[in-house]
Amino acid sequence: MLGGSLDFHLFKGRSLLPWDIRYKIVQGLASALLYLHEEGDFCVLHRDIKASNIMLDSAFNTKLGDFGLARLVDHEKGSRTTLLAGTMGYIAPECYRTGMATKESDVYSFGIVALEIACGRRSIEYKHDEHLSSLVAWVWEAYGNQMLLDVADKKLSAEFNVKEMECLLLVGLWCAHPSHGMRLSIRQAIQVLNFEAALPNLPSKMPISNYDDIPNTSTIKTSQPNSLSITLPR
Repeated sequence: MLGGSLDFHLFKGRSLLPWDIRYKIVQGLASALLYLHEEGDFCVLHRDIKASNIMLDSAFNTKLGDFGLARLVDHEKGSRTTLLAGTMGYIAPECYRTGMATKESDVYSFGIVALEIACGRRSIEYKHDEHLSSLVAWVWEAYGNQMLLDVADKKLSAEFNVKEMECLLLVGLWCAHPSHGMRLSIRQAIQVLNFEAALPNLPSKMPISNYDDIPNTSTIKTSQPNSLSITLPR
């Protein structure tokens, strides 16, 4: 793709993406994920949504690539038992316990990318204090301290639409909610990003993962071999 991958722009200095392009990219990614989850004959679980797998054409239209870990499931089932796969920093917390891929785990990864686009910071930054090395924890603390816009990418020099920035950050947190059952669907995320639905009222402190709402993996069968594939962020 002529525009390269999103991570080259956000983290490797290929170009400084202006705010309107960033918002267009996240909306395009959400539309791609909606198609995979809801609009085909089967639900496609991507399982590795991350900045380096988001490709951009010459007009910065979004293309989601690398389906090497993707799985097909029935729409009614919406989940898949497998061994842990994905990239650290983008893997939903419940996956470490169950290995189950779901629409919600894809939404979690989408939320991480949304936060990266808004903040210009990787999903994991070890240079920060340990409790704030996670992008989600860092943004959530700013939100709880009523300083949410302080996490906006400093490279933008405050040249962004404040309403859209707040919306993107809150959608990112909502999608990356630690509790599986509290995340919104990608269709709902699109509605909020388009200002067709209300912003969430999230708790001021980042919740702890709740495993009570995770489906029983023993009831879901797979006919394909299980796989273990975890990528470390670069």
